[in-house]
Amino acid sequence: MFRNVLVAIDGSPHAERALVEAVDLVRSNGGSLTLVAVTPGLAPWMISPGGMAPPENLGALQAAMAREFQELVDQAAATVPGEVPTETVLLEGPPAKGIVSQVRKGGHDLIAMGSRGRGEITSMVLGSTSHAVLHESPVPVLVVHLPDDTE
Repeated sequence: MFRNVLVAIDGSPHAERALVEAVDLVRSNGGSLTLVAVTPGLAPWMISPGGMAPPENLGALQAAMAREFQELVDQAAATVPGEVPTETVLLEGPPAKGIVSQVRKGGHDLIAMGSRGRGEITSMVLGSTSHAVLHESPVPVLVVHLPDDTE
């Protein structure tokens, strides 16, 4: 059974639902949760030759973004029942890579994450974190949709 579950947190209702499902799983198995949020790093096109110059206050912007994502993961952790051991992790960079890296590093046996269900065409253009994680993860991935998902 799944006892060491990583839950990807991004502040969406889909991620909230994935957390609820993960809590149910680990409660019944006496497991634990790791809640992870990944702040996006500086886009490669911004730092490449000919790209846009980074803003002068880049450090302050990155710090503010890190605080915002830490707040998201802390708020999610506050909803977990006290009897469920929970840790939070804040990473920076491409979300799918960060999630898969944390799974390997933390010895997790399941990833629970939401899916916004954008559809095939939009996902091809924008990319899909859940799709990338599904293909790269060394462990099973539980992708949770909202009932009657209209978002």
